[in-house]
Amino acid sequence: MAMQGGSVFQEKVSRMLSRQQRKPLLRPNRPLVLKDAVADRKMKKGEATCITEMSVMMACWKQNNFVDALCSNEMQAFYTCVEKAETAMKNKSEQTDIQGGRLHPKQATALLKRYPNLRREV
Repeated sequence: MAMQGGSVFQEKVSRMLSRQQRKPLLRPNRPLVLKDAVADRKMKKGEATCITEMSVMMACWKQNNFVDALCSNEMQAFYTCVEKAETAMKNKSEQTDIQGGRLHPKQATALLKRYPNLRREV
């Protein structure tokens, strides 16, 4: 039943696009061809990390009138947390490159330019 409904729809669309009877009812305003470029959008950023360490460091600064020497332990804890987060992000990005996932828009555009689409309608 579902296949029959799909074929009825396809027949109706082909009848609307056919030029046998008269002008086609549906006329695309752009060619029905894929572009050789992808919109350059920024990838979503991950969640914020090391918030607690940063807040502890800032509280220490406030208590000690922003003297770095008195808050060296808190600063060191914050910097180690940042390093761990950066290595984790780097490892995660390498894993997504290896496993597949989504391509960066610049990579997708480079691939599409290397293997361009046909410039005529099918």
